[in-house]
Amino acid sequence: MHLAKNTPPLDAHLTYCLNIHKGEHLSDHQRAISAYATEVHQNIAPDQSFGLGLRLGIESLPELADLDRLAQFKDELDRKNLYAFTVNAFPYGTFHGTRVKEQVYAPDWRSPERVSYTNAIADALRLLLPTGQEGSISTVPCSFKPWIETDADIRQLVERITETVIHLHRIHEEHGILIHLGLEPEPACYLETTPEFITFFNDHMLLQGKRIIEKQFARGEEILRRHLGINFDCCHMAIQYENLSDSLETYISEGILLSKIHISAALHLSEVNYFNELKPYEEPVYLHQVKAKKRSDASILSWTDLPEAFEGIPEQSDLESARIHFHVPLFWEGDELLSSTAACMDERFWKHLRNGVSKHLEIETYTFDVLPRDLQRDNVVDSIADEYRWVLDKLSTPTNEST
Repeated sequence: MHLAKNTPPLDAHLTYCLNIHKGEHLSDHQRAISAYATEVHQNIAPDQSFGLGLRLGIESLPELADLDRLAQFKDELDRKNLYAFTVNAFPYGTFHGTRVKEQVYAPDWRSPERVSYTNAIADALRLLLPTGQEGSISTVPCSFKPWIETDADIRQLVERITETVIHLHRIHEEHGILIHLGLEPEPACYLETTPEFITFFNDHMLLQGKRIIEKQFARGEEILRRHLGINFDCCHMAIQYENLSDSLETYISEGILLSKIHISAALHLSEVNYFNELKPYEEPVYLHQVKAKKRSDASILSWTDLPEAFEGIPEQSDLESARIHFHVPLFWEGDELLSSTAACMDERFWKHLRNGVSKHLEIETYTFDVLPRDLQRDNVVDSIADEYRWVLDKLSTPTNEST
């Protein structure tokens, strides 16, 4: 969806991520688009072209490599006044209906498989993008933190990520199409926080990665900054107890590309003595990392998943609150005890979005099928449409703000 009227900037695009729908193949995407996305389109912006955030895993690659099949898919989108401009390439394998947990990070960015998969996604996206539109791909924030143990591991991460940056640069040089990759910080990953991301980018990508690029091309730093940035997931950053507006401004000041912003929210528990209230959110598919903040010194304690937190939090004292990696609908307000981190997206945050801090905005609440029933709308289309309305209301220019 191209933002217009009272939702500047005019070159920003808003979508929702199709990872909310089951399916691993392009044909599954087509069914989901026909059954759900077209209905959301009619609910929200029937007179506008409507952007899609695709989720394409490894099983979709044979279809994506079939140029006739890909052209047919694009023609179908055109007929429905839809367009694809971003791809979630974070999950490599199956993402619904089976145990995902920490395996969502595998293969990580040390592996050639992650490179070849991501490059293939970029090749397909190049053919799907509307003329003149840039594309974005979100991906794993390097690796699951426990898997990175040595300097050699870090060198491998840099080398493999740089391979994909070079591939994206070649697409840009040969076809005039800009596609950028966004590493997506997440709790329990090698890149969790804004300081970790900045350090990795400045101390590794801009040193080792730049040198690798400049073996083939001039202006290595320019190429890196054009094609590599952050996929800023509001849910993930809020779990870290970061101020989202401050974090955005740090990336801006560092000159790091905000490839895409995931407009998303996590669970917030205001009183950890009632941690058992989170039992309905314990489920076997996704990893639900937990962070708790101490009152005395504002330090952060961490648990990799809810079962560990259920055991560990009762042993702690002096805890102020806890945040849980469980994407909840943006419109859900909760109560005084259990709510969401949506409020962390304050007016300063929305002003940055209105001012064009990123051209790609994506609603990402993929947990509809595992949400407790009282958080769900009657159907997934109603839920997605209500999230769009919530976001569009926030993006509307306040009467006291000049445009």
